[in-house]
Amino acid sequence: MPTALEVLEAEVVACRLCPRLVEYRERIGREKRRAYRNCDYWAKPVPGFGDPKARVLVLGLAPGAHGSNRTGRPFTGDASGNFMYPILFRAGYASQPVATGREDHMKLHDLWITAAVRCAPPDNKPLPAEQKCCQQFTLRELAALRNVRVVVALGKFAFDAYLAAVALQMEEAAEGPAIRKGDYRFAHLAEYTMPNGIKLLASYHPSNQNTATGKLTVAMFEQVFVRAKQLAEK
Repeated sequence: MPTALEVLEAEVVACRLCPRLVEYRERIGREKRRAYRNCDYWAKPVPGFGDPKARVLVLGLAPGAHGSNRTGRPFTGDASGNFMYPILFRAGYASQPVATGREDHMKLHDLWITAAVRCAPPDNKPLPAEQKCCQQFTLRELAALRNVRVVVALGKFAFDAYLAAVALQMEEAAEGPAIRKGDYRFAHLAEYTMPNGIKLLASYHPSNQNTATGKLTVAMFEQVFVRAKQLAEK
């Protein structure tokens, strides 16, 4: 019998709810980038990936048009992943420092990686309605990952998406006061204890724009996962 995460993965991959995103991801998969003209693009929604017993969850924005949209796995095949996976490897979360595709034998330990939006969006900017469509998947993923104690939000978009998910969880469960977004300010290494007991840890996104300009350095990103491990083990 398939697990909740396996059922969710199948539903994510088959999703066609957002016409703009469906058209864009599939068109990119046909047109391709010159460097990848011999590759078969995934060109579908990208499901989460990692250890189902993970205590740490990494939440990104959305697949890159020629990264995850090509390879079918989060943060795989683009500059963000090339920056992130060596750090995850050194931190003990990844089995190898290089991620190239779904068949590269990469395994994650105590870590799950996913995104707030599952399809590559034009200009890397999902519309609010598109994020809302994916929110159902985020909520189910969070519910299925029962051991998560720390959520690492990569960038403000992911940070806000997680706050929205927790607010909806609390609303549906009728538990406690409503979350006030103003109480949670995004900043690199900002840290909050959420009403559900999970620690929210913020980081600049490992985009090429941030890493190439020095806004996010290797040392700064390593700090994020050192702290995530400390929080998960408390």
